Amino acid sequence: MSEPLLTSLDSGVFSLTLNRPAKRNALSAEMIELLHQALERADLDAEVRVVLIRGAGKDFCAGADLDELLASAGRSMDENEASALRLGSLFERIRMLPRPVVALVQGRALAGGAGLATACDLLVAAGNAQLGYPEIQRGFVPAMVATLLRRTVGEKVALDLILTGRALTAEEARALGLVSRVVSDADLEREGAAIAARLADSSVSALALTKRLFFELEGKSFSEGIAMGARVNAVARSTPDFRDAVARFLQK
Repeated sequence: MSEPLLTSLDSGVFSLTLNRPAKRNALSAEMIELLHQALERADLDAEVRVVLIRGAGKDFCAGADLDELLASAGRSMDENEASALRLGSLFERIRMLPRPVVALVQGRALAGGAGLATACDLLVAAGNAQLGYPEIQRGFVPAMVATLLRRTVGEKVALDLILTGRALTAEEARALGLVSRVVSDADLEREGAAIAARLADSSVSALALTKRLFFELEGKSFSEGIAMGARVNAVARSTPDFRDAVARFLQK
């Protein structure tokens, strides 16, 4: 049997490929654990400068593995809560990772698969991509994606999407702020590689500080945000990356 998650590291770009195409890359418990392990490596390995997540085959990810989901009906509430938290903590881990994480989405990204894609810092979608949260249509609750979705698109739009379960085209998702960029199907890999290479060539410390500040600004007042920005500004000036970059610029 092939590995459910393929990994490779090249020129600072750590590629993670969901590799269950026959199951539309459904998120099995094993795949979720492997993603946790891969992100832990990304956090600890100084060679990793950017993480790129993609799906093998025609779809990015169809969400939870339905066979496992059905089997979970016979388990205790504590067991199922712990299982759900492993997926939710994966989204949180992506946000806390001091490396940029880029999703390349082709075909369908549904339910937890849409959650995984939108948890990434950048989401580059092919023109044929579709994002949706159809859990209610399966008698289930879109519980693990609700926090991400509400914060990204707001209350009314989020409720529309999760109550109806309707799928969005790539352009519709971009217009709502769920997708960073839409490219042609044929250009998805090339554009994704170019974005990842550019990020990998950027200052590691500047990217980490910028990502941390950006997410910590949530819920802060304007004055609090300015104060936080000033502190991060001061920290950034003390980094070797900053000194080297300014010195190189002045030598031009």
